[in-house]
Amino acid sequence: MRKWRQGGVVLGVALWLAVCAQAEITQWLVGHFSVQPRQGELPSGWQPLEFEKIKEHTRYRHIVDEEGRAVIEAHSRGGSSGLVRKEEIDPVRWPVISWSWKVDRVLAEGDATKKSGDDYPARLYITFAYDGDQVGIWEKVKFNAIRLFYGEYPPVRALSYIWANKLVRGSMAANPYTDRVQMIAVESGAEHVGSWRRASRNIVEDYRRAFGQEPPVISGIAIMTDTDNTGSEATAWYGDIVLSDQ
Repeated sequence: MRKWRQGGVVLGVALWLAVCAQAEITQWLVGHFSVQPRQGELPSGWQPLEFEKIKEHTRYRHIVDEEGRAVIEAHSRGGSSGLVRKEEIDPVRWPVISWSWKVDRVLAEGDATKKSGDDYPARLYITFAYDGDQVGIWEKVKFNAIRLFYGEYPPVRALSYIWANKLVRGSMAANPYTDRVQMIAVESGAEHVGSWRRASRNIVEDYRRAFGQEPPVISGIAIMTDTDNTGSEATAWYGDIVLSDQ
């Protein structure tokens, strides 16, 4: 009888594991910021994203805010840098990205159409891996030269979801520095300053709209609060970032 019971337990565990293995995962918590932070540590899998010519960096902290939720706090005073998770992600498998964010202000001098106003209290970047089929012959030469110098290809394109100042909510505009980055105003203006806002976007649909092509593999996801062009100051808070299949 004991052997039968032990065998039944083993069989039950095996069946349970088989069901779990066959269950389709529909969400991926790519930015799991809501876990309790460890003192002085950034969330696992995320690293600083800094730029060579910008000496003043945004400060990122994994904190528990006044509402008791663990979030990333970003504070920028005339500087710029980000946090990035470098990961190869199939956008067809994970087409929808959802997140929450809050800002303490919009930038009075912010203007998405000008280099001098290319600052945002909060933005979320999605970069796409180099794909030779999506560039012309001269661009291939340039990308190959960059790879020789840095040891890897730069992203071929990027989507930047922004909390804008003047850009109409829901509208899209090319970044004033390069049309390889298309910006989408998920939030705009001061109406919801100081409040948590949830957002959800279909990456595949946005890429098609932005570039007229099917998206290549995602190479990374980044958050960024930057004020270097306007010399402003801003604080933002970022909640969990989730990828899903619909």
